[in-house]
Amino acid sequence: MAVYGWREWEIVFHSHAGWPSFRVQATPKVTFDRTSMFVASTAGRSTGFALRPRPTFAYSQIQARYMSNSVEVAPILSTREGRLSPGLPRWQGAALLLLVAWLYTAILARLFLQWVGPARDPNFEHGIFVPLFALFVLWQDRKLLKTIAPVPSWAGLPLVVLSLLMLVLGVLGAELFFSRTSLLVLLAGLIILFQGWTFFRAILFPWAFLILMIPIPNLILQQVTFPLQLLASRLATALLELVGVPVLRQGNVIVLASMPLDVAEACSGIRSLLTLVTLAIIYGYLMETRVWVRVVLAISAVPIAVAANSFRIFGTGLLVQYWDPDKAEGFFHIFSGWLIFVVALIMLFAVHRLISVIWISKNGAEAKSA
Repeated sequence: MAVYGWREWEIVFHSHAGWPSFRVQATPKVTFDRTSMFVASTAGRSTGFALRPRPTFAYSQIQARYMSNSVEVAPILSTREGRLSPGLPRWQGAALLLLVAWLYTAILARLFLQWVGPARDPNFEHGIFVPLFALFVLWQDRKLLKTIAPVPSWAGLPLVVLSLLMLVLGVLGAELFFSRTSLLVLLAGLIILFQGWTFFRAILFPWAFLILMIPIPNLILQQVTFPLQLLASRLATALLELVGVPVLRQGNVIVLASMPLDVAEACSGIRSLLTLVTLAIIYGYLMETRVWVRVVLAISAVPIAVAANSFRIFGTGLLVQYWDPDKAEGFFHIFSGWLIFVVALIMLFAVHRLISVIWISKNGAEAKSA
């Protein structure tokens, strides 16, 4: 039942189950109390109402039921201007994934074969573990990621456009690194576009870690490999001279009395360097919570890999000089590579242990002085 006054409408509801009756008053200013806000539709127009307590008018439950059905209500929804919708419909998300898969299927298939295929690149056999670990990190942080409210940003759109340009240039120019890297830029752009910067910062580590799965271009790799060959040759020659072995170095060739040792590209240490850096990052993430220690472990992997490779060449020189030159190739050569890599891992663990001991001792001394 509704009672109409000159300047207000009054709707009276029956008081039951401990709730007071209410009066609905039409005013230009919307007020709030413990009840919710409604929109009453009258004569094709929407008017804002606030529910206010009023002394009880007693009606039967049947009358109250009819009266409640006579008013059409809907919640008021607030919108944010300048932002995208916080989510995509499922069919649009599926269509977007299918489009990305169609663009990058051939590129990712070739990358996978470069990791584990018959003609795989031995310098990047570790690449297959990189996306697996990135997925593991995302799965481990899944609860935290669910709590981040999506705040889409148009700042991701330029990254999407840039990634598509990189893809086109990489495909037309037959530059694999360019086209593969465009996938990472595309992922960053889509995440920022639909989820926002806060979400992207939360997944920054696994996203950045994916760069290690992409093989370095040969032009850059050769610029790094040859200096590593020379450095390993110098260090190995110095160690051989230190133990009294007559040796002469000519560039990356170590000349011994029995035979010359050519420190080839495969012996430059680039393979162990890339693999050890990847493992150091994984180890630091799993075993450490301090960011600066993780950074130190990743950086320390570089000199450890160089020193380990130089020691391997030094051991090969001793093997050639005092045992059998044929032992420098074949099984012993491969086995020494695995053995030295294990030694490099042990050195990495030792560096971590040393940092922990020094940190604990420093904190203990500060606590005593305080």
